[in-house]
Amino acid sequence: MPAEPRRAVRPQLYLIVYGVIALLLILAHSPILDLPYYWDEIGQFIPASLDLFHSGAWIAHSTLPNVHPPGVMAWLAGFWHVFGYSIEGTRIAMLLVAALGALFTFLLAIELGRGAPGAPAFTALGLLCVSPLFFAQAMLAQLDMPAMCFTAFALLLFLQNRFRASALACVALVLIKETGIAAPALFGCWLLFERRFRDAAWFCLPALALAAWLVVLKHGTGHWFGNAEFARYNILYPLNPVRLGFALLRRAYFLFVGSGHFIGTAAVVWAFRRMPLLRDRAWRISAAFVALHCVSVSVLGGAVLERYLLPALPVLYSAFAVALWALLPRARTGALLALLACLCCANFFNPIYPFPFENNLAFVNFVNLERRAAVSVFDRPGVIATTFPMADAFRRPEFGYVRRPRKVVELPDFHRASLDTLRAHPPDLVIVYDTTWDPLHLLTRGPGGWLMHRFYDYQPPATPSEIADALSMKVARHWDNGGLSMYLLARKPSGESFRASTHN
Repeated sequence: MPAEPRRAVRPQLYLIVYGVIALLLILAHSPILDLPYYWDEIGQFIPASLDLFHSGAWIAHSTLPNVHPPGVMAWLAGFWHVFGYSIEGTRIAMLLVAALGALFTFLLAIELGRGAPGAPAFTALGLLCVSPLFFAQAMLAQLDMPAMCFTAFALLLFLQNRFRASALACVALVLIKETGIAAPALFGCWLLFERRFRDAAWFCLPALALAAWLVVLKHGTGHWFGNAEFARYNILYPLNPVRLGFALLRRAYFLFVGSGHFIGTAAVVWAFRRMPLLRDRAWRISAAFVALHCVSVSVLGGAVLERYLLPALPVLYSAFAVALWALLPRARTGALLALLACLCCANFFNPIYPFPFENNLAFVNFVNLERRAAVSVFDRPGVIATTFPMADAFRRPEFGYVRRPRKVVELPDFHRASLDTLRAHPPDLVIVYDTTWDPLHLLTRGPGGWLMHRFYDYQPPATPSEIADALSMKVARHWDNGGLSMYLLARKPSGESFRASTHN
């Protein structure tokens, strides 16, 4: 079946659609635009952006440098130079990029859905915008949502046979995140297989751009990946066959089962043999990209974080949308409403198994716990001990937790061995909190506990009461939010007693 001719679209229409998407995203996130920074934002991306903003340093010096290219950091530093530094400004800057990614997803779904019944592009856009991973990551200053944006743009241009423009989009992609090199590698190899050698040569540009960044990094740090520990954890550690196998299973579960995705997957399986569209060149290229991306982020990444899969979501939700529109009206309506309901609920309800807080709005609960504890503890005298990210939240006011820096003794974790370092110079206060979500104790009991100990060297942290006993302290305060808890341990004043108070 010949492809439908493309209609010329006025640039103003793209701007209008983009503006509507951006406005809706900002309004949807408006209650939490002032939320202090979260986990990896504190640990890497905001410090690196501030280094570039304050001193023009392309290689971070206030945090440990690593291989991540400076694209997102440059965007934030430029935005702050124009509008001034603020947490709200950071959130809006990232939401503007997320809106661009949503627009490219919409356009990609139009491209992939040519000849399909109904309006799958609007369905794909809606599924993306309500999906918990995209909604959470849309406002976070991290790399994967911008990588999703430029991946969708590069794939769209490639499917439209605009190879030079696609290669330039891939240059931007690899300067945002190094694992984005999978996309131009696939595009170049696909064109070589089709014997389109001149077009394939354009996709050497992203590799050259990434190589240039690595040379700059090597010159500035003495290491190709910024630091040796980062390279070990992200290149050697994942290659254990058991860890790699479980990483791939976790990727497959997230994409095709979790958060109601099994509904879309069932629709795709049903439609695959009935819709030749799903087997044409555009879909083969898109499916090959999703597979290659999943493998690349599993092989090159010690942390198995679902946010790494964001670049696959535009293709996934486009496939779900096209397949759902192929169903009979009653079945389509029921399946689409069920999928939307599952995605919406997954924003607010946590799974029964361990997951990163940043996969849904649980990260908001965690940050609010940090903020409440920081405000409560800040004016108390004495030495504070805690772990990352709470330790960094006390050190740097620009992260949104404290008014001025506070000296902190940072612990690597809450394991009993780490607590031994405090015995010689006991702190006055210790802040203890949940770093994992594990309501069924899957990480510590039964086969899951054995697996985590044997292949991931996982040791359960000490409980607040155990830490208090080890350091001759008492639980002075206790905060709960969304199933997460944070505790303040304090020294018992001489000749006095006090009771723990709970603030929910």
